[in-house]
Amino acid sequence: MGEEKGKIEALREWVVEHKLRTVGTLWASGIVGSMAYNWSQPNMKTSVKIIHARLHAQALTLAALSGAAIVEYYDHKSGAKTERVAKFLDLKQNQHKN
Repeated sequence: MGEEKGKIEALREWVVEHKLRTVGTLWASGIVGSMAYNWSQPNMKTSVKIIHARLHAQALTLAALSGAAIVEYYDHKSGAKTERVAKFLDLKQNQHKN
């Protein structure tokens, strides 16, 4: 259990650091998955398949953005974001000294 929690925590930290990349990846996978599903439906026109794929990906993107907002809220509330920003600012200040 301890190892799984470490992997989950590492994944959560990566998602926190790369929110936009995560949302973009979810959007792209949503488009691909929806297109694959819609292409298996023989009675749909191509334009309808494309529109459905876009709508499914858009809904997935809104869900991902909502999730990112929730993560951001809890990070801000817990003070974890302040620590990350302080670390980032310290790195920037040290680079200017060199």
